[in-house]
Amino acid sequence: MKISLGRSIVLVDDYDEAFAFYEKNFYCEKLYDETVSDSLRFLHIKFSGDHNNGIWFLEAKTEVQRSLVGKQTGGQPLLVIYTDDCYTLYEHVRLNQVTILEPMETTKGSRYFHCADLYGNRITVVELIPHDSLS
Repeated sequence: MKISLGRSIVLVDDYDEAFAFYEKNFYCEKLYDETVSDSLRFLHIKFSGDHNNGIWFLEAKTEVQRSLVGKQTGGQPLLVIYTDDCYTLYEHVRLNQVTILEPMETTKGSRYFHCADLYGNRITVVELIPHDSLS
């Protein structure tokens, strides 16, 4: 049996604004974008290193949903993004004026920082450091 993650859901106020943020800062691409009706659009995005996994943006429609935009996880990370070059990505998002919640840190086995998306969702960006390069 094979099981894999397809999409994580992120509530957004505006599909195009959300996509523009993720495209500009995390090099995301559209996986699927279809408007079915005036009230239903399917916008799935992926990160450059992924082929099938990604984010499904859903527009917050109800009052309860709108109150959760940017707070879906109660301040805990909404996403953990892996990269092979944390320094370059850190500088990229910093220059794009993305809010840095916690600056770059290096620990045994990883380098990481925390930033916020356009709605305030916490994103953790991690670079795994091979054990043999930790000397």
